[in-house]
Amino acid sequence: MPVRLRPAVLDDAEALAALARSQREHLAPWEPERPARWFTEAGQREALEQAEHDRAADRSYAFLITDAAGSIFGRLTLASVVRGAGQFCSIGYWVALEATGRGVAAAAVGQALQIAFGELGLHRVQAEILPHNHASRRVLEHHGFQRYGLAPQYLRIAGRWQDHELWQLLAPAEGQQ
Repeated sequence: MPVRLRPAVLDDAEALAALARSQREHLAPWEPERPARWFTEAGQREALEQAEHDRAADRSYAFLITDAAGSIFGRLTLASVVRGAGQFCSIGYWVALEATGRGVAAAAVGQALQIAFGELGLHRVQAEILPHNHASRRVLEHHGFQRYGLAPQYLRIAGRWQDHELWQLLAPAEGQQ
């Protein structure tokens, strides 16, 4: 399946609400607990408005993972952008249950890395994953990410504080891109 990554826009609110509802059970072990409003068009519109504000401020870049026809299969964010001496961000992503195991996440992450290291000019992309998220680990390893640590009780996921593995990928050296 050809995978495309495109910026999320306000007009996506209805489709994202439907996707959030359909993937609620699938994503529950990997995501923070969400209020009921998250699963509504109004809740998604609020999130998209914040995403537009964050993009304009160079803080975060929200994308949708689609097929060639534009059907949405997931989300990807380059978040917590640090400029100055750091020049890095965190990457987060998920794909719908029906898209798992088909290379969709790997393709989307590959496109996001081109944006991060190219268009955004970042030096490092980091990822924080649950130790038991083997699928996400495979995606990161596929792209050459290296595990560099463990953060105890890092994020509240699925209703409890959970450890996260810390992964990073440095920008290719000049001439190696």
